[in-house]
Amino acid sequence: MRKNKEGFVDSVISLMLSQGIIKIFGLAYSMYLINKEGFGDRGNAIYMGGYQIYVLLLTISSIGVPNAVAKLIAEKVAVKDYNGADKIFKIAFFSFGVIGFFGTILLFFSAKYISNTILLIPECEYSLIALSPSIFLVSISSVIRGYFNGISQISKTAKSQTIEQIFKSFLTIVLVEFLSTISKNTTSMASIANFASTCAILVSFIYILNSYIKLRKIQMIEKIKFSNASRENSIEILKRIFAVSIPITISAVLGTLNKNIDSITVVRILTPILGEKVAKLKYGILSSKIDILTVMPLSFNIAFATALVPTISSAFARNDIKTINSKLSFSLLISCIIAFPSAIGLSLYSKQILNLLFPNSSSGGDLLKISAFSIIFMSINQTINGALHGMGKTKISILVSTLGIIVKLVLNIILIPIINIYEKGAIIANLFSSFISFIVTWNVLKISIKINFNFLNLITKPLTASIIMGISSYNVYLALIGYGVTEKISTIFGIIFAILIYIILLLVLRIFSKKDLLLLPNGEKLYKFLKRVKIYY
Repeated sequence: MRKNKEGFVDSVISLMLSQGIIKIFGLAYSMYLINKEGFGDRGNAIYMGGYQIYVLLLTISSIGVPNAVAKLIAEKVAVKDYNGADKIFKIAFFSFGVIGFFGTILLFFSAKYISNTILLIPECEYSLIALSPSIFLVSISSVIRGYFNGISQISKTAKSQTIEQIFKSFLTIVLVEFLSTISKNTTSMASIANFASTCAILVSFIYILNSYIKLRKIQMIEKIKFSNASRENSIEILKRIFAVSIPITISAVLGTLNKNIDSITVVRILTPILGEKVAKLKYGILSSKIDILTVMPLSFNIAFATALVPTISSAFARNDIKTINSKLSFSLLISCIIAFPSAIGLSLYSKQILNLLFPNSSSGGDLLKISAFSIIFMSINQTINGALHGMGKTKISILVSTLGIIVKLVLNIILIPIINIYEKGAIIANLFSSFISFIVTWNVLKISIKINFNFLNLITKPLTASIIMGISSYNVYLALIGYGVTEKISTIFGIIFAILIYIILLLVLRIFSKKDLLLLPNGEKLYKFLKRVKIYY
């Protein structure tokens, strides 16, 4: 079982590469849908309205599962109780398979009620029906992914997610394009796009299940015997699984509710003011283009949060505080390195990026300009929550998420009806909610473990580099515009320049310590090179 164990950074890189591919393909099919004649922002309102409800039910049945299974199995592997790890997997697989099955049934038969009564978007009904089988498939896939994460083979999870996104992108474009030759009905296209997601999830499930079956065969061939039978009986193990997964699931559900607050409140509040058609268009912009672009940096950062759970759980079981601090400080540093330039870049180039990516439906620049800054707090929250989950502090996430939802709901209700604010109110509410969550989780982390690094020092250099990057890059963009270069070409060159100058600043400002550099793949060679050119000493 331990032969193919991956290191922390190896796991992170696997997940980051996977997320990079996922986001590229995700952006590709999103651009296709938004720019597709007959789809646009109205189609996105139908597509995303149904999808957000599906995500909520999916969260209940499976989101807490990978982290819970990974944590419990990592603890068993840390003390070489391989039999206990195997038993946890089998019980989790059966239990969450049952839960996922009932989740599928619930969504299938309540699709009409949800779309008509809760969302006030009747067109979502068939989208929800098309997505319903996915809940069962993802529930059992999540258990297998959690198993691989727990034995430090996170690359299997990364590959399964990549396969899912590639097939989702391909099938979405093919099926929607085929349907549009017959009918350009927006509701039908949204439904078939969601059905493509279900088909992709089935392919991903087949891959991850086959990977597990192969692993078991290898273990039998190599005669990797498990330790003596675990003393815990099945009921005790089930209690432990639910004790870990339920708080994580509730926390994730509450986080998902943040987005569902928008799906429920935006159309409901704006319809009497602006009319149903305009209200749906505004929700379509908010839930698609803005969400896609702000979530993209978080997708890279989630690699650290995911890898932290089994790593810190294992270190916590050994009372290895030094490892916890080392991995946590490195992960937070990378979170800042990802979040600050993403926030500043998206805010500066908000309108230009939307014009570049969605030329047929480019509205929403003002929303993206504000929303971009929520990336900072959401990224850091992801990493801190990963550490807290690894240490077993899952209940805190529930309290923090509950607080965030209350703030979000209250501010949505207050701000959305205000003239000239409208849907911007949902963005502002999300920004405040993320900030408050960060303040609480960071203070809980400091209470939970003795922190031996200065968080302000982690923030200062990435923030400085990002500000310099933003100013210099935007001046290059303005200069190109002044010379008569088109906006799209100027935007592309401005972004490329921003990436290059930021990489240079990372090195010149020595944002990575020698210890951090050595953690990277080929870090020793990189350090020797930087030392040779007098950047490091």
